Amino acid sequence: MSRTSIIALLIFGALLGYLLSFGPDTTRKFQAGAYQLVAPFLTKGSGLQKQITSVRTGLKSLEELEKDNAGLQVENRELKATNKALRDVEHEVNRLRHALNYRERSVFKLVPAEILTRDSSTWWRTVTINRGKEDGVESDMPVVTDEGLVGKTTTVSNNISVVLLVSDENCKVAASIEGTREQGIISGERVVGGLTPLLNLNFLSKQANLQPGQKALTSGVGGVFPPGLLIGVVKSFHARELDGQAQLNPAVDLSQLEDVFVVTGRK
Repeated sequence: MSRTSIIALLIFGALLGYLLSFGPDTTRKFQAGAYQLVAPFLTKGSGLQKQITSVRTGLKSLEELEKDNAGLQVENRELKATNKALRDVEHEVNRLRHALNYRERSVFKLVPAEILTRDSSTWWRTVTINRGKEDGVESDMPVVTDEGLVGKTTTVSNNISVVLLVSDENCKVAASIEGTREQGIISGERVVGGLTPLLNLNFLSKQANLQPGQKALTSGVGGVFPPGLLIGVVKSFHARELDGQAQLNPAVDLSQLEDVFVVTGRK
């Protein structure tokens, strides 16, 4: 055994003997002092444990919040879908109420009809409706909505009819301009793609000088269309070599047709 080890052993023995010589009170005081020195470390350890527990609790709350948020998002989507469905129902009710009011106040006998088919190749030319001879529909009867003229029936079977739209170039309508003595013939125009066709009002006088917004109505000439049906409103006018021509915006949005009326006579 080295000299250093012997000295360390003697010092330890002396300290041990010194501690054993203490009485009970002195021993308790010594223990209290030792605990006092160690207490800050114990307190820090306890605080660290509390912080760890708090973080774990916070993580759990975050998971719950994420779950609640996901649930709220699902509920929000469901509410949006329900709201859209209610708006669609409201739109349908208003549309049908509007059509019913028009039918009641109209001076014409009107047969209600629904659009069955629209061929993309003849989108601006013809539509098919669910009314025919059994409903009192014949060829060359005007077809209208509460907004104005749609066209006229052509081929008619027992339960189905084809309607030639006013936007077709083969649909000719005698027309007059409201508030003037100008009269002419309206026909549609052939268009390509998704362009909305305009209506051409020909055979006007060169001095007509029609203004945008003026209304074009059926004149009753020709016997197919009764007078007073709104066809469209003037968009532009220009004088040609022999006559004047106006371009009209159709009164009816022909791209959004759902329900129409066939005019079968007067009340």
